[in-house]
Amino acid sequence: MSDDPSSTADYPFGEPDRLTVDPGYARARTAEGLTRVQLPYGTQAWLVTRHEDVKSMLGDPRFSRQRAVGEDEPRVMPYVHRPDSLTTMDPPHHTRLRRVVARAFSSRRIETLRPRTQQLVDELLDAVERERQPVDLMHALALPVPMLVVCELLGVPYADRERFHEWSAVLASTASSGVGAEKLAEINDQLRGYLAQLVETRRREPADDLLSVLVAAHDTEERLTEGEMISLAWSVLLAGYEITAYQIGNFLYTLLTRPDLFGRLRDEPALVEGAVEELLRHIPLTAAAFFSRRATEDVELGGTLVRAGEAVLPSMVAANRDPSVFTDPDRIDFTRSHNPHVSFSFGIHHCLGAQLARMELQVVTGTLVKRFPGLRLAVPADHVPWRQGSILRGPLRLEVAW
Repeated sequence: MSDDPSSTADYPFGEPDRLTVDPGYARARTAEGLTRVQLPYGTQAWLVTRHEDVKSMLGDPRFSRQRAVGEDEPRVMPYVHRPDSLTTMDPPHHTRLRRVVARAFSSRRIETLRPRTQQLVDELLDAVERERQPVDLMHALALPVPMLVVCELLGVPYADRERFHEWSAVLASTASSGVGAEKLAEINDQLRGYLAQLVETRRREPADDLLSVLVAAHDTEERLTEGEMISLAWSVLLAGYEITAYQIGNFLYTLLTRPDLFGRLRDEPALVEGAVEELLRHIPLTAAAFFSRRATEDVELGGTLVRAGEAVLPSMVAANRDPSVFTDPDRIDFTRSHNPHVSFSFGIHHCLGAQLARMELQVVTGTLVKRFPGLRLAVPADHVPWRQGSILRGPLRLEVAW
């Protein structure tokens, strides 16, 4: 057992390089015990990298998300999470909030959105066909699809999409972006103020959307506070838009730089569902681990004694490449039969919008390879520009031709 905090590594291990997984994760995964790390903000933490340990930690109520939140939370982002968010609560408060919105994200509800999502994708690709080549697929497809879907789900005007994009880009900034705490607080206040205005509109004009559900849960059923209502809307809007948008971009970049994979999906469309799961496992969407927990008592985890009050940081990226779980983990295999990836986390904080993201990725991927069988990058792969200083990886532009 190793619980000596004297040897501490700086984390993140390095600046993200496109979709390359830093070798530091493999070293941490094969090391004895957990790896002690120091992040740009907050206290030191134990980095959890093995698949079994990540799942064990995420499913163990002795590791509290709520107790990790605050100025001393180990994090790469200057932004300090609010304590009234679904992502920062423990049961029973987390359970109460999740029940309010869970029905909107059920598998049955998401499947009712599939035809509308298909229509949106078809319309966007119709517009792509009319454009002069090359076309930037990030702005023509990857960014608008999740924005349109989440706006319809939540009840937010799509006309305000540029404002959302600017707000979310700043709120996803890491220490390397140079965005200060004051700017982050200003942007957060702007977004929350905007959502508060929409709430007032829904009070006067209820509709068949999630904002109306939240208003009813607060005003009629008294199941939410005002702050919780705004925080839930905030979480759904940002998570439902930017995370999915850049994952779509990462999917497309991977397929366009691997013609063998693109061709296989084009020739075998039945593989799309499996391909989506495999790409979710393989692609490192985040630039670093986040959403730490703190131990509420001494707990042995992965050969390390984590003492009460110490923080642990789960790396889904490292867990998804664990060779003890995934055969040949660095290879993309669309027919992988055993794929228990943790890209949507695990336990009570398993991503509420997982099924929505899956559906959008399936529709976009399947439709694109079918309608544009000759799709290719219009620039060399190393000329594709990437996001910098953000917790999310993703291309800024994807110029394509066909």
